[in-house]
Amino acid sequence: MLLVVCDGLSDRPVKELGMKTPLQAARKPAMDAMARNGISGTMDVIGPGIIPGSDTAHLALFGYDPHKVYNGRGPIEAVGVGLKVNRGDVAFRCNFGTVDRTMRVTDRRAGRIRSGTGELAKAISGIKIGDITALFKEGSEHRGALVLTGPGLDYRVSDVDPHRESRILESRPLAPEARKTADVVNEYVMKAAAILADHPVNEDRVRNGLPPANIILPRGAGSINELEPMSERYGLTCAAVAGVSLVKGICRMVGMAVPDVPGTTGGTDTDYAAKAKAALELIRTNDFVFVNVKAGDVAGHDGDFRLKLRVVESIDTMLEMILKDLKEDVVVALTCDHSTPVSVRGHSADPVPLTICGGGARIDGVTEFDEISAATGALGRIRGMDLLPTMLGIADRAQKFGA
Repeated sequence: MLLVVCDGLSDRPVKELGMKTPLQAARKPAMDAMARNGISGTMDVIGPGIIPGSDTAHLALFGYDPHKVYNGRGPIEAVGVGLKVNRGDVAFRCNFGTVDRTMRVTDRRAGRIRSGTGELAKAISGIKIGDITALFKEGSEHRGALVLTGPGLDYRVSDVDPHRESRILESRPLAPEARKTADVVNEYVMKAAAILADHPVNEDRVRNGLPPANIILPRGAGSINELEPMSERYGLTCAAVAGVSLVKGICRMVGMAVPDVPGTTGGTDTDYAAKAKAALELIRTNDFVFVNVKAGDVAGHDGDFRLKLRVVESIDTMLEMILKDLKEDVVVALTCDHSTPVSVRGHSADPVPLTICGGGARIDGVTEFDEISAATGALGRIRGMDLLPTMLGIADRAQKFGA
């Protein structure tokens, strides 16, 4: 089985496209061929009227109830970048940002820094604050993750990241037990800022007129919540192709193999051909392969419908490469983890399109893959948690219930 998730690709009507969505307006022969040869529907990834985060959405798509297992984004991000997170640790997702002398954030992404973050991360990892050790590792571009390890920690603390151009916030305990954690976070941020201020990477950036990455902005605190591996849950060997640390983290937490695929950046410059090649290699030795493409979400957040059109067509080319060399009995599902309309520049509660072909899939007469055409399909409207069981049923791998 193969699941391709087009992150944030689902959209709303765009005036400049004649009130069509980018999926309706783009040329996408491979996606439409899947719809013609399969069964379609729409999906509320978490539930009707709920705006999914990328983290909770992927948990649901893999069959886990996010209302029960989700415990903050930080640990997922940390696992995704390669940090170990144990029970009792507290983890945060972070940005490298830029602040002025008054600690006012002037750029939450430090000019979308792309190089030197590994050196910066090493300089601020391993800092000790009392009996707590702070471990930091860079992610893609301006992103990173922080893990606090030691006794007496509690993840219920507020963000340091102000989420806009403003003074950095002071982390506050959201429960009495979290006072120590909040104090450690605040002290770490200031100690790291002192180190980053004089780091050669930042001195070089300033000389070249670039904003320095001189602050760490932690947010999304959480603790690890062990999940039953997919191998035990479904009896499947599983692997994933992804470029974003968050998605890699979720995949690793549910027991998927996540090989590093050169060129998979998690951005609009990702190597689509490399993703296709990796998916085809992994499907030979795994029962289930998951492919995530982030670029549609980036275009949605940027409010760029032209870029989204190009992303649709790039994903379609990737799909064509995969489907051309895939065995007919492999069940393939194509969907999104959430909608990111260019008019909203953020996630929305709109349901996403879904089509499944191959194996024993029925053919329902839908001829195009888009938000409106899919809604007329025989799958109807399902939840994200229903997707994998539905695929297992079409692949004749579902378990009988009863005598």
